[in-house]
Amino acid sequence: MTDLASPTPRVAGPTRPLALLARIGAAVLGGYAFCWGFVAIALSGLYAAGMPFHDAEHLAAILAVLLYLVIFCWTFAARRVGLVWAVLLVGGGVMSGVAQLTQRALLA
Repeated sequence: MTDLASPTPRVAGPTRPLALLARIGAAVLGGYAFCWGFVAIALSGLYAAGMPFHDAEHLAAILAVLLYLVIFCWTFAARRVGLVWAVLLVGGGVMSGVAQLTQRALLA
């Protein structure tokens, strides 16, 4: 006989050690890769728009710190860690590639 009045409580979030390590890895390593791409694209875009290099560099770094905080929190709030890894790595790679193309265009 089951007791419907007191169901078994569900634990929110990952309960297995590997799932927790995957989220920590996504937060730290994936967040770093995404922010690296963001800094690269922001720096090249701001410099191409006419901002002095060091001002663009500092602004991109300041914004990246805020972005890293948001990404870190998002990795633990998201339901699927695979999607988080995909967004962070693909997004960081795409932004780095676009930044490289922008930098080549500026130097040409």
